[in-house]
Amino acid sequence: MDHYVEIDVRPDPEFPAHQLMSALYAKLHRALVAQGSDRIGVSFPGMRTDTPHLGLGTHLRLHGGEVALSSLLATDWLTGMRDHVTPAQVAPVPPGAQYRAVQRVQTASNPERLRRRLMRRHDLDAEAARTRIPDSVACYTDLPYLQLRSTSTGQAFRLFIRHGPLQADPVSGCFNAYGLSQGATIPWF
Repeated sequence: MDHYVEIDVRPDPEFPAHQLMSALYAKLHRALVAQGSDRIGVSFPGMRTDTPHLGLGTHLRLHGGEVALSSLLATDWLTGMRDHVTPAQVAPVPPGAQYRAVQRVQTASNPERLRRRLMRRHDLDAEAARTRIPDSVACYTDLPYLQLRSTSTGQAFRLFIRHGPLQADPVSGCFNAYGLSQGATIPWF
């Protein structure tokens, strides 16, 4: 994780920034899947968690080795987004950077979906499932998110993002096809 690529979403009168960021991130996800890369992480330097300004901002930063990032940029995965983003260049991480994990957060926010799953898996009726999973189990989060669509099921979903606490030392590890990791860190500057 000694290099990075900064991609800024440009203002557009027709599309809100969060919609463009979601489209950009969906393209990145498909590129990471196609490459089979587990060595590229992401962060959102403009992320805001204070209301009413909650959001991921307009900056997407990719982190990795120079070879991995150059290989990703060579695939031309930004096709269709070039009018909406600034050109991306691979650059070395500045000295003195701190580190943090960038993670996906999943919540059980839909008790009805959990009940349907329970009914399928354990051959229960709706009443038994409602008894086991009451509406009160729903958990909600106020974290910023990206609105994405699953390529396998076609279902729309929210990918909630949390930046972990700052750390002095890096933690190595692998990243998933969304560029996120539960333990590995990215440089923060």
